[in-house]
Amino acid sequence: MSRAEKTRADWLATLAKFKHDPDRAANDAMWSPRLDAASRDELVTIQNEKLRVVTPFLYENSDFYRDRFDRLGLAPTDIASIEDLVKWPVVDKSEMTADVEANPPFGHYTTLSDDLWASRGWMLFSTSGTTGTPRVFRYSQIDREYWAWSNARAMHAMGFTPADTVFMMSGYGPHVWAWGVQMGLAKMGIGIIPGGGMDGKMRAAVVERFKPTVLCCTPSYALYLGRVMQDMGLDPSATSITKLFCAGEPAMAIDPTREKLEDLWSAKLMEFYGCTEAAPQAGGYACAASGAGEDGHFLHLMEDLQIWETIDPETHQPTVPGERGLSVCSNLISESSPQLRFLVGDFTTLNHAACACGRSHARAMGCFAGRADDLINLRGIKFFPTQIEKAVRAIAGLGDEFQIVLSSRAEDGMDVMKVIVEHPEHGPASALVEQVAAAVRVEIEVRVDVEVIAPDTLPKTEFKAKRVMDERVKDLRPLWGHRVC
Repeated sequence: MSRAEKTRADWLATLAKFKHDPDRAANDAMWSPRLDAASRDELVTIQNEKLRVVTPFLYENSDFYRDRFDRLGLAPTDIASIEDLVKWPVVDKSEMTADVEANPPFGHYTTLSDDLWASRGWMLFSTSGTTGTPRVFRYSQIDREYWAWSNARAMHAMGFTPADTVFMMSGYGPHVWAWGVQMGLAKMGIGIIPGGGMDGKMRAAVVERFKPTVLCCTPSYALYLGRVMQDMGLDPSATSITKLFCAGEPAMAIDPTREKLEDLWSAKLMEFYGCTEAAPQAGGYACAASGAGEDGHFLHLMEDLQIWETIDPETHQPTVPGERGLSVCSNLISESSPQLRFLVGDFTTLNHAACACGRSHARAMGCFAGRADDLINLRGIKFFPTQIEKAVRAIAGLGDEFQIVLSSRAEDGMDVMKVIVEHPEHGPASALVEQVAAAVRVEIEVRVDVEVIAPDTLPKTEFKAKRVMDERVKDLRPLWGHRVC
């Protein structure tokens, strides 16, 4: 047996060792109490054992990782515990993009050879490619089985039971979220209604006729479908829907958006959080205690499967406990694509105190509401589109759609911003102009122009919202579509 084969066998054995209660929920509260309620010492022990095995596996089976270890002057044995991770600079998407461009079409960060890919039953997933060449990832059937198990654990925490029926309205393209959720639901024995390829009216009819209890979609689409139903003379709040299961955009962390969705459907909003590169299964997930107590809204992180950190956005050094920083994930639950310190890049604050639900894993307090890539810099003032959304959603009577337009004034080249909203009382004399401007000014301390236009003028969002149009550059580019999975 070669060293590559030996390290692979060791890694697969380690993954299997820490997969408890894989096929059924142990009780009503937790799928896997041994893992979900493990002590901090137990979680650190699992993470350290996985690190000691995964680093030689990466070195022997991934050209990307072998080259990086050698370039940094590190041996796999130099990273044997979570304390050693600081020796390994974070990997950002630009580094992976460069690898893909140099080694098309898949890059060298995978750990499977062509022969193994041919025998593993792989499936291809891709990042959005909004700011560069899309990074593609093949995940094997072994990986997808781990997804199903970990997603089942997360959805069990969110209160999903076999009494539910889930209407899947996410696109079935190369995106990890929808596929992983479907795999997890199948393991849980929960009914699924596929909703791809339908328009809003067809999906509204499905809700009315088959009475699913869970909608699985982006927050923007949940708003859109609710309005379609109202236009058809139907009341979303009177339907069978009890849960809105969302990903792809922030929603739980934005109070007006969450409240608008929950009021529209008379249902509880739940979120998943992750990324194609390092957290294709449920990296973050809500539980019954999220939003129910003084801690506000938060997402759990599965620490037996991943190591989550936050780092300073400028120095990339670890933040102190309780300090806000950018999310970083080491994925320790994959054969084909384990990752060390991938910079996911969303702002949050980690809390390691035990949760009221009984789970001991870290929580992302306030969820994840701002990605570093989405940060807008307007005349030196930096803010996120979610802050504009919070201001706009808090004003009663505005339409669901809004748009942020960045441009440069012709007379002096100064960068300016306009917020476009919809309301029946539209026009330059609308009293809402100053109301919206004042609400935005409170959030970001910047004066902005406001345009109030007629309802149903802006394009309706049917998947991920693209709210920001930047005309400061030559080509008009949509910048904001919060990426998850």
